[in-house]
Amino acid sequence: MDMCSGPILKKMLLFAVPLICSSILQLLFNAADIVVVGRFAGDNSLAAVGCNTALINLLTNLFIGLSVGANVLTGLFYGAKQEKDLSETVHTAMLISIFSGMILAVGGALSAKWLLTLMKVPGEVLDLAALYLRIYFIGMPSMMIYNFGSAILRAVGDTKRPLYYLTFSGVINVILNLCFVIFFKMDVAGVALATIISETVSALLVIRCMMREKGGIQFIPSRLGIHRDKLLKILKIGLPAGLQGMIFSISNVLIQSSINLFGAAVVAGNSAAGNIEGFVYVSMNAFYQATISFMSQNVGAGKYERLNRILFNGLICVIFVGLVMGNGCIFFGKNLIGIYSSSPEVIEAGLIRLKYIATLYAIAGMMDVMVGGLRGIGYSVMPMIVSLIGACGFRILWLATVFQIPEFHNVQSIYISYPVSWILTFSAHLVCFIWARRRMSDRVKSVSV
Repeated sequence: MDMCSGPILKKMLLFAVPLICSSILQLLFNAADIVVVGRFAGDNSLAAVGCNTALINLLTNLFIGLSVGANVLTGLFYGAKQEKDLSETVHTAMLISIFSGMILAVGGALSAKWLLTLMKVPGEVLDLAALYLRIYFIGMPSMMIYNFGSAILRAVGDTKRPLYYLTFSGVINVILNLCFVIFFKMDVAGVALATIISETVSALLVIRCMMREKGGIQFIPSRLGIHRDKLLKILKIGLPAGLQGMIFSISNVLIQSSINLFGAAVVAGNSAAGNIEGFVYVSMNAFYQATISFMSQNVGAGKYERLNRILFNGLICVIFVGLVMGNGCIFFGKNLIGIYSSSPEVIEAGLIRLKYIATLYAIAGMMDVMVGGLRGIGYSVMPMIVSLIGACGFRILWLATVFQIPEFHNVQSIYISYPVSWILTFSAHLVCFIWARRRMSDRVKSVSV
């Protein structure tokens, strides 16, 4: 896709819609894990799978953040038509993905039960949760390869083929879930094993796709290697993004630990509602990804006059999606949570979360689009610092102060911290973007003079 000319909104939608479909399908397949164990293995198994989400994100976000660096750098060289640099970026990024996956596989499997114990996971679900996590992390190399490969394809405007590959592997995941849990009675182990197999299929399909490409984007295994200058640039952009995601996850782990204090029913309801909200989040996140890719290609091509319009279109799209889908989750909340569990206690707990978080979820999308705008023009440390202070720091402070007051020591108080932190962080990102664009305009003027 040529992101450097023509109508922005139309092309942004053409980019984002397949990505939304891809992300929703991925969540549907992940939801199949929770639905199958919730319906056929019980609420403890549902809680065991659900309480791992924050921890998995904590351990993977650092390396997934590096794929953001690969995405931006690929977009810059693709927009500038620098084929040699593009090829070196592709092969450096893919080798990083392999190393990342191996580190996560070993580290996650060895530390699973210890980490879950630190999170105060209820005793009745601890062993099941640890078993699920150990098996899940064995598949990390495949997950990292798919994430880096699809990030590279997104950078050049290709969001359709990752959608096709994810659809195929996801169908495999659902079929294996049903077989392993219902027929072979493997409980959470069956769900984790099905995930590993499906992720391996999607990784192989992405590699096959990239090997058949032409030009700098083509992946040739014999050229795998670390090009120092490309590695440093990927780290410069991706490491702050990864650290931000990781520390975000630390705050979410602390929040999950606080939620765990209220028992298995609340944990299960929170997991189900969080999974439902995930569909809204990934739909909004598609415009974050679009903003990064459009920004980086236009910066590479020197089309600075298009940058503000790209950001504006990203914000309009994410507000619409967030308001419609977020409030739709509340309207259909009881029926949606009922898919995961028939327990009245679990459904009630899930509805409480949706009421406090889904209503204003559009603000979280706006916050992310601002981050995408800053990263797309080359600023990665600034949004990391703002996000860590405005979102993570605020939530941790909230848990340490407001949540400790007896009358606010309830799950509703925890959920309120989310929208308040989104408003604060979005406002700060907006100020930072205005400053960064003015600085960029001043540099362009000085060069032209």
